[in-house]
Amino acid sequence: MGHLRQRTLVTTRERLRDQVAHALRAALISGELRPGAVYSAPGLAEDFGVSATPVREAMLDLAREGLVEPVRNKGFRITEVTEGDLDQYTEIRALIEIPMVGRITGTADRAALEALRPVAEEIVRAAREHDLIGYLESDRRFHLSLLALSGNDRLVETVGDLRKRSRLYGLTALDERNQLIPSAEEHLELLELMLAGDAEGAQRCMRRHLGHVRSLWAKSERS
Repeated sequence: MGHLRQRTLVTTRERLRDQVAHALRAALISGELRPGAVYSAPGLAEDFGVSATPVREAMLDLAREGLVEPVRNKGFRITEVTEGDLDQYTEIRALIEIPMVGRITGTADRAALEALRPVAEEIVRAAREHDLIGYLESDRRFHLSLLALSGNDRLVETVGDLRKRSRLYGLTALDERNQLIPSAEEHLELLELMLAGDAEGAQRCMRRHLGHVRSLWAKSERS
């Protein structure tokens, strides 16, 4: 159907659904699938070179995440995220993550924090190498692994859901202008502050980081 670049997917049934869902998320991030547009499972299946069943199952997974919505007899519409939505997601994340970073700074084992350094370095490396999918995956792992040190699984689930709903569209232009690198480097700064036991400094860094991320969302939406 010409919607997406041809991708090579594994063919085992137990993994194909997840592979398709991952490819669809990547297409959302890159801007290949546009907000407000409707896509049919058979059409996308043709792009992937698979049957419509795993595509339909994957789209239902994305619907549960709020990324798409079913359209009767047509397929799935890519949900649109408004500026108001992004403001609200950012506000909720700030209410959760800023104080939690301060608390974790005072309670987490130093070795557990140090274990996050390779992930923080992956984020910076991916930004510098223009690996957008790798950047977002490493960013997700860093933030959720950091919050997991609180021992509150429901909190981690909540922030994970907010991150999915506030996904970034069409970041290719920002990536080409190297505008993701400063945000990537803030993860290392945050980690150093936490390792130093500077809870107030870590909270300020997290507040700045979330504001930085929100500005990237705005630039992405405008582009």
